Amino acid sequence: MLVDTHCHLRMLPEQDDVAALVESAGRAGVGALIYSAASVEEMADVLATVEKFDNVFGTLGVQPEHANEKNVISDLIGNLSHTKILGVGEIGLDYHYNSENKPAQRDLFVQQLEIAKTANLPVAIHSRDAEEDTFEIMKNYDLRGVMHCFTGTWDFAKKMLDRGFYISASGIITFKNADAVRETFSKIPLDRIVVETDAPYCAPVPYRGKTCQPAHVVETAKCVAGLRGVTFKEMEKILFENTIALYPKMRLGDGA
Repeated sequence: MLVDTHCHLRMLPEQDDVAALVESAGRAGVGALIYSAASVEEMADVLATVEKFDNVFGTLGVQPEHANEKNVISDLIGNLSHTKILGVGEIGLDYHYNSENKPAQRDLFVQQLEIAKTANLPVAIHSRDAEEDTFEIMKNYDLRGVMHCFTGTWDFAKKMLDRGFYISASGIITFKNADAVRETFSKIPLDRIVVETDAPYCAPVPYRGKTCQPAHVVETAKCVAGLRGVTFKEMEKILFENTIALYPKMRLGDGA
């Protein structure tokens, strides 16, 4: 089976019918979803949703766009022990849209890294136009995790791989103008790649221009398989094993 390792169900137009999204994903061969919070409101929805579906798991965190909000992580610490909460994320830095509040972003990022360190959980990191600061901060932490929706440079990917991180491919890898992304993923060791939708964003070809949903992660997996010269079935097995290694708290049946 495939796992969509990062999606935002609350942001989808079909959010009131999550069951339909989960069923659609299952029919496509996506046997599990990881619902990643990016805000306090989304954290509450993640916790409610993982209780309703056996194959929906979650991560909890606050994205950098909320760095100026007060007490944004007050609800985070107490919920990380939940059996279906797999990690801390998405967290990180984004200087593309939010460069005016860099200090607040860095403070929020460090706070959540400290929480992940105490909880001994992996982190899902968002880094956009902030490679240098992200790496400088991460050098202070011996944490495992994943670079979510990765579109960065090979140099940055290699630095994070050297720290034991996984690198996640989204639907962007299928885009016509994404040659640089494909080049990077052609170099990443197969045992360090996972896939995601980041739904509702980044719908892969042939769904580009439409709202992305968890079922679409199949197209990303197909693209990665073709890029690396392995069969889809082989890629499916590799991705499943990588996901379980990334998130050891996840409990699923045989992914073969």
